[in-house]
Amino acid sequence: MTTPRRVGTETSKTRAALLDTAEKLMLSEGYAAVTYRGVASRAGVASGLVQYYFPTLDDLFLALVRRRTEQTLGVLVEALRTDHPLRALWEFSNNWTAGALIAELTALANHRKKIRAEIAAVGEKVRELALEALSRSSNDYTVPMDKIPAEVLVFLVTSSPRMVIMEQSVGMSTSHAETINFVERYLDKVEPRTGPENAASRESDM
Repeated sequence: MTTPRRVGTETSKTRAALLDTAEKLMLSEGYAAVTYRGVASRAGVASGLVQYYFPTLDDLFLALVRRRTEQTLGVLVEALRTDHPLRALWEFSNNWTAGALIAELTALANHRKKIRAEIAAVGEKVRELALEALSRSSNDYTVPMDKIPAEVLVFLVTSSPRMVIMEQSVGMSTSHAETINFVERYLDKVEPRTGPENAASRESDM
């Protein structure tokens, strides 16, 4: 009979410190640097101690995602309790550290199914909370009719499709269709297709 392997408790201060170390390592050197040896070296402990708390690297990465998820959702829920939820969402999304960590975890998720599911779940939850907050708001979110700077248009038109592709790669879908539809309707308004170009577009939609 095989004896179950002992695993460190989730409430351990040592475990929390190892997660802090792994997160800092990921931010400074990328997710590929987060190995048992890498975390142990940065923390000044034996690699066996890291493995004691996280028997597999997936366990380590999942713990990182889940801890960050708990922190993120807690901050967002509080931030959205305001009369200016869209501004709160903007400020929340402008956290460089959180953004950099999400980028690394998303890149990692493309190689690990378990991580992919976790990233998709938290991403969808964040969007769900934001949409609920906006739906409760009495603010008028009509886009002003001022001329939009070319720099802004270029950024939105080039970045939106890439973001959709990146999110779809980990299983997210909320707001994608609406965003693409909004951009395409805007393009139809400012640069309506004419002649052969319009005919080709209709044929491709059939």
